[in-house]
Amino acid sequence: MDMLTRYRRSFLGVGWSLLYPLAMTAIFFLVFRNSAPANDPEWWRTYIPNTLAGLAVWEFLRNSCVQGCKTFLVHEPYIRQCALPLAIYPLRVVLSNFLHAVIGLGIIALLGAAISPIGLSATVPAAMPALLIMAVFAWSLATVFAFATIYFNDVAHIVELAAQALFFLTPIVYPRQNLQGFAWLSDANPFCAFLDILRDPLIGGTLPGAERYLFCIGSTLFAFGLAFTALFRYEKRLIFRL
Repeated sequence: MDMLTRYRRSFLGVGWSLLYPLAMTAIFFLVFRNSAPANDPEWWRTYIPNTLAGLAVWEFLRNSCVQGCKTFLVHEPYIRQCALPLAIYPLRVVLSNFLHAVIGLGIIALLGAAISPIGLSATVPAAMPALLIMAVFAWSLATVFAFATIYFNDVAHIVELAAQALFFLTPIVYPRQNLQGFAWLSDANPFCAFLDILRDPLIGGTLPGAERYLFCIGSTLFAFGLAFTALFRYEKRLIFRL
């Protein structure tokens, strides 16, 4: 229903989920083409699919967090009338964005196979469990931010500003080595870890180290614990804050 409502009377429909990363990749390609390695004329074959996949993952995580902030406020009439578990509302936001991400990443994987030197990698199936872990992580953050926004309305603005800053601190459109002395920022960034466990098998044809998977699982468990605590402590009291 969310998908039908969102793209009602839209010419491209769900194609918009791919148009944004395509447009942004074209812009970043034009910006960075002069700084490309001179000894690698084929650099664009890896840059384009990697940037597309990175933007698709980033948009899923960012939109889940930003839209999740106000999900209780947007659905206030339903919350007042229907005694449904509050976990459903951030889940609805995450599932809508997750569908866009899956469609986008599937098309990007095929595009990457067409232009990348390595073609369609045998490591692609390894991205499936990573997608599920990322979805749980996104739901957990959306739930935590949704409760936080009810008690402190500026959280939505803070999350949006933090996401903008985090975009430039995450190696999405540039290689990690460009961070030089600030590489520790990517090592401590869970968004970057999810980028690794999805983009490496999907586009790069490699599997990230076990420590990246463990970091993603640990971050997800921590965020899930916060979400569960928020639901347990504040679910019955939320109605009095709306």
